[in-house]
Amino acid sequence: MPEFALIDRLRRHVRGREDVPLGIGDDAALLQPPAGEQLAITADTLNVGVHFPAETAPADIGWKTLAVNLSDLAAMGAQPRWCTLSLSLPEDDAAWLDAFAEGFFALADAHAVVLVGGDTTRGPLSLSVTAIGSVPPGAALRRDGAREGDDIWVTGTPGEAAAALALWQAGQLDVAAPAAEPWREHLRQRLLRPTPRLDAGLRLRGLVHACVDVSDGLLADLCHVCARSGVGARLALSCLPPSPALHASGDGRVREWQLAGGDDYELCFTAAPAHREAVQRALEFAGLEGHRIGHIVSGRDVQVLDADGSPWHPPRAGYQHFG
Repeated sequence: MPEFALIDRLRRHVRGREDVPLGIGDDAALLQPPAGEQLAITADTLNVGVHFPAETAPADIGWKTLAVNLSDLAAMGAQPRWCTLSLSLPEDDAAWLDAFAEGFFALADAHAVVLVGGDTTRGPLSLSVTAIGSVPPGAALRRDGAREGDDIWVTGTPGEAAAALALWQAGQLDVAAPAAEPWREHLRQRLLRPTPRLDAGLRLRGLVHACVDVSDGLLADLCHVCARSGVGARLALSCLPPSPALHASGDGRVREWQLAGGDDYELCFTAAPAHREAVQRALEFAGLEGHRIGHIVSGRDVQVLDADGSPWHPPRAGYQHFG
């Protein structure tokens, strides 16, 4: 399958739209941003053996390739609009590409994201997306706005993707096939098909002082917020969101997965205590649960406290590519 036939195979999934005067097929796309709004641009690369097991179904790879980028836009409170896709493929496998496109465009269509260009090349399996959204000036959620006294919130149930990865590494989970036990299948889906919290990000505009998506681990990503904001934090182990699937695993690493596992793509954010009810309503309208897990303090120290108030030290803070 020649390169341009491969591109045409992807282009057939793309619908025309007025904010894309020129899309796939030229040297660059022409886009029409909404009047008066700023652009939010993010990029992520997924590599086989690093971000997903080699046996992962191509439709799941397609979904996750886009999801991790949309999660970044969610953390900025941006409305997703367009994306580009660059593919490095070891061979010209039409069936693999069609299945990949099924997962990719299922998520793109659900959030009105238009593919407007990209690149294809031969090489080890690697997938790169640049996602572009828009946000009114001054409305973006950033990492550098956390304030002393803020509540620290997290959406969903962090740690479930890390648990699925650990089960796969131990030979107790097949990522390429549905699991028989509901809790095990729930964990598998959380690893393979994360849900970008886009609606929550939009509804939290004006309520949140700082926000980050949880990709490297809850503790590591909160540390990014604290470093950018010049503050410290206190997290309470007892306030971490409960997960029936995690506890069904019977594994003693639940706390480690919750704090340092990564690949969750939930939102961790800070907001004033006066906004607690408004934040809760915003999350409910977005169909999400949120939990207050700590508070922002002065200084630069980030601590996790056990039920008796003593510091608890996880084996690691989070994922690092070159750690």
